[in-house]
Amino acid sequence: MKSVTRSLRILEAVAQHQPVTVGELTKLFGLPKSTVQRTLVTLAEAGWLRANRKDTTRWEIGARVLAVRPAALQGSSLLAAAHEPMVRLRDTVNETIHLCVPDALQCMVVVDRVDCDHAVRTFHTIGDTSPLHATATGQAVLAHLPKADIDELVTRGLEGYSDSTPTDPSRLRAELGRVRTDGYAVNRNQYLPGVCAIAAPVLDDRGSPLAAVAVSLPDSRFSQDRLPELGRLVADTAAEITARRLG
Repeated sequence: MKSVTRSLRILEAVAQHQPVTVGELTKLFGLPKSTVQRTLVTLAEAGWLRANRKDTTRWEIGARVLAVRPAALQGSSLLAAAHEPMVRLRDTVNETIHLCVPDALQCMVVVDRVDCDHAVRTFHTIGDTSPLHATATGQAVLAHLPKADIDELVTRGLEGYSDSTPTDPSRLRAELGRVRTDGYAVNRNQYLPGVCAIAAPVLDDRGSPLAAVAVSLPDSRFSQDRLPELGRLVADTAAEITARRLG
């Protein structure tokens, strides 16, 4: 029990001081460096923490922490700004709406969902993760990241999940260019069979992607003719969330 309490306190300290080094945490808690390092690694393996991409000696909170949805999170600026626009979008299209945030370049994490009333619908649990290159939410985020980040993702390799997954770097880069031009990303069976989505990015005050909002629907209800309309609605919703959060 003592080790659990220590781990939680270290997690809280990282959240407060991130990005933070092992040495800084050691001084803060008066614990042996090896103990702090072991705790950080354990929390990282569980998905709660991650090493900072620009300085791997520093630690920061991973987006998977949002999966627990503590009560305080309900009042966060992102979720507070997103809820009403997501409900209106759901009411307009009668499909499931997801809000996802990036966990660095590792994955997208579902942090909120508004369900439709169809008997057959897509469903992702809060906290579910998915790859950036094979999802609409991920591509919406990638399209607004610096070229260096795209290069890093491509260098790691683009895993294929279906025949539709963009595993060729040139194809992915071309698709991201289209996303920037049209304002929305499209996933048709690229990650999960029979699951489609149209997504647009929510931006922070510097124009960097903070999250992505998506209309998610079964392939049986996907219509290419309706794509421009859904894309506009999703892009408008993302823009409203951005404005509400910044306002």
